[in-house]
Amino acid sequence: MGSGLFTKNDSGFICGHCGREVPPLGYSSRNHCPFCLYSKHVDVDPGDRMSGCGGMMAPYEVTVHGKKGFIITHKCEKCGMTRNNRMQSDDDTDLLIKLSNPYNRQERYK
Repeated sequence: MGSGLFTKNDSGFICGHCGREVPPLGYSSRNHCPFCLYSKHVDVDPGDRMSGCGGMMAPYEVTVHGKKGFIITHKCEKCGMTRNNRMQSDDDTDLLIKLSNPYNRQERYK
């Protein structure tokens, strides 16, 4: 089990879902693609890159949380683990809004 600590890890990557090049965020740790909102299950604790799963984490739902703004809940397509992540300034806002409506969520995640 992890320590619960946050490790800053702001690396760019190629998205395993949409294939686009994702640049480093520059002010915090990059943990999902801003174009399709998918992530990859690579962390036990945020930024540690210690998970052996490696499954794609689909954006399951988006909620609005006061001062934090949009919160994306990702669900691993391989092991089912869920994790919440804050939206980032370059995320696709239209996609965030679409996923915040429960009627627009992808059927396979219900």
